[in-house]
Amino acid sequence: MYTLDLSRMLDKKVFDLGSRFSGSSPTGQRIGFTNYYMTLNGKPFFGISGEMHFFRVSPDQWEDAIIKMRCGGISILSTYVVWNVHEEEEGVFRFDGCRNLRSFLEVCEKHRMMVIVRIGPFAHGEMRNGGLPDWLYGKPYDVRENNAGFLSSVQKLFHQLHLQMDGHYYHQGGCIVGTQIENEYQHSCAPWEMTTGVSNEWITIGHSGMAYMLALKRLMQKEGIHTPFYTATAWGGAVVPVEEALPLWGGYSYQPWLFYSRQGIHPSTPEYIYRDNHNSDVTKEYNFEPAYDPESRPYACGEMMGGMMCSYKYRFRMDMRAIDALANIKLGSGCNLLGYYMYKGGTTPTGKRTSFLNEGQIPKRSYDYQAAIGEFGQLRESYGRLRTIHMFCRLFSGFLEETKAVLPEHLKNLKPGDLNPLRFSVRVRGSSGFLFVNNFQDHAELHSRRGDVVHLLLPDREITFRFDIAAGENAILPFGLPLGDATLDWATAQPLAHVGHTWFFMAPDGMKPVYCVNGQEYHTRAGDALQAGGQLIMTLSRQDALRFWVYQNTAWLCGKPLLWDGERLKVEMDSGSTDLYAWSEREKAFVLHRHLESGLRHEPVSWQQVGSGRYVVDLPAGYLTGHKQVLLRVRYRGDIGNAFAGNELISDNFCNGDAWDLRVDCYAEILKAQPLVLYLTPVKENVTVDASAMAGLQEKADMKAAELLSAELVTVDDFAIQVE
Repeated sequence: MYTLDLSRMLDKKVFDLGSRFSGSSPTGQRIGFTNYYMTLNGKPFFGISGEMHFFRVSPDQWEDAIIKMRCGGISILSTYVVWNVHEEEEGVFRFDGCRNLRSFLEVCEKHRMMVIVRIGPFAHGEMRNGGLPDWLYGKPYDVRENNAGFLSSVQKLFHQLHLQMDGHYYHQGGCIVGTQIENEYQHSCAPWEMTTGVSNEWITIGHSGMAYMLALKRLMQKEGIHTPFYTATAWGGAVVPVEEALPLWGGYSYQPWLFYSRQGIHPSTPEYIYRDNHNSDVTKEYNFEPAYDPESRPYACGEMMGGMMCSYKYRFRMDMRAIDALANIKLGSGCNLLGYYMYKGGTTPTGKRTSFLNEGQIPKRSYDYQAAIGEFGQLRESYGRLRTIHMFCRLFSGFLEETKAVLPEHLKNLKPGDLNPLRFSVRVRGSSGFLFVNNFQDHAELHSRRGDVVHLLLPDREITFRFDIAAGENAILPFGLPLGDATLDWATAQPLAHVGHTWFFMAPDGMKPVYCVNGQEYHTRAGDALQAGGQLIMTLSRQDALRFWVYQNTAWLCGKPLLWDGERLKVEMDSGSTDLYAWSEREKAFVLHRHLESGLRHEPVSWQQVGSGRYVVDLPAGYLTGHKQVLLRVRYRGDIGNAFAGNELISDNFCNGDAWDLRVDCYAEILKAQPLVLYLTPVKENVTVDASAMAGLQEKADMKAAELLSAELVTVDDFAIQVE
């Protein structure tokens, strides 16, 4: 039994952060911050941010991506605005095509999506030079420093960005609510790709301290970039002007950068152990060492792992359970603003002077990131798992933000390899709150747990949770909450939504759903509706929760993405059929609303090998038009996959054993005249380079053959649903 004494909790001291962290719209809407949480019109607001780089997404996909983000529970879109994407040539600014920041902001406003712009000047995001243009390399001043030369170039950048953003700031009725100052200043940098591989020269992390950060904010405001709040990355000892900017935190358990210069096995990380990250008495935790009183600012995250890219030396397939388990950990550690990097993957555009703008450690074009929403809008398991977390946050926004995180003593010295102790925390206000449980550990396997007992001593009573939980699973269990006119004393099920007169819960894998309502216990099963204390409770399995959606005050079950664009309900399909079910309170069940036959199927295509690792793929022209989009799904053995339409590299992939998707419909015209060519390079082992007397170089290596295994066209379309 684990016991936690919550009977003498002190009231939290909540205060407003003032005018430097707030702003109003022309209609009187107001965004602000206290030292605990974000506010909207003076009330607690649980913000959820997702990273999407607009320039890495084709403009014809912007709207679809934003709709999917909204439907996934994202309320704030965070995007880098990268210098070398817009000023690759000095003095020549580009805002065309996927670089059209103004047009992108218009789409965000259409769908009421708040935006944080991360304008640098240094960004990273695995961009070439961390986003700094090549031409800065030869200038007579140091970059990322508080000197007149560099700041003059930055001011010209900010001026051009303001011209694009003017009219879209929150105080103008627009969507831009926040601006990031620099990125990881005095903590991290990036290779100067001008010299990498020869001298391995790196951009400076910076040495100008707070003066530099404050100078950047002054430049932003001088050029007209005014937003309710500004942010700065805080992890790793980065410099944060906390009187001027909101410190943002994060965490990653898949860390490709560990292997940029070494080999070995990825270690388990401490990311999946709850921490006390909003406590003035605790100023040093793993990946959290604020240079300020932790309770003086909200614990807010800007870069929680929403996926991860494969680097050349570290290939892996993301365990999708890692994503929502990390969100659970951050919530249980006191976080009141979740932020994912990346939430939506993309494809990096090519440049004019330098073809490829990605950093050399990753693919030249692809930035899929194994994110919740993939490079071309594919929804992954992590999307559904995160949506259950976001539904919970939305359901209890207004209460959740005012709870305090309390951790058991045994977590203080727990190591990632300590697999037996239960990992849990509590967020509580008075006698109400939530028990957070995590049974996931990266790069290790926790065992399924049986018969765990957590005993909570509350101000007016005691309650006891008894539960099982499967390996790799996480859960949020409520206690002492109003359930209509009844009281939910506790439950071994996770709340999702309240629709009409029905409460929807999820039974995490391995956990038996039990509800104690008004002192009486009700044992049920996933899939059953329960009448308890005058309330109707529907319990979903974890798998059903992945296909659970709520729109227009109706709960739905659908095995395909069900999307609401603000006017229409639609189902996105790529093959076969699906059934759409709507919740009926009269039937106390989900009833069939519509059966959909898409008429779509995955169409195998033929190919011809034309050289060592080179294949010409036959794409029937009739399949490439008239659809939302068409992907080519490739499976292969090898090292790197490269796809060419004409003379353009349209996609590349570091082989990790998963399917490689590339979009082909947007190249239909090119592919009428020229073939699609796949070039698969073999895995090389025991590589050496011999030098002759004439200084000629010849690479020698043992090869493992590259081979194309399969290729098929995947056609994607939306099907409108009539809602009565």
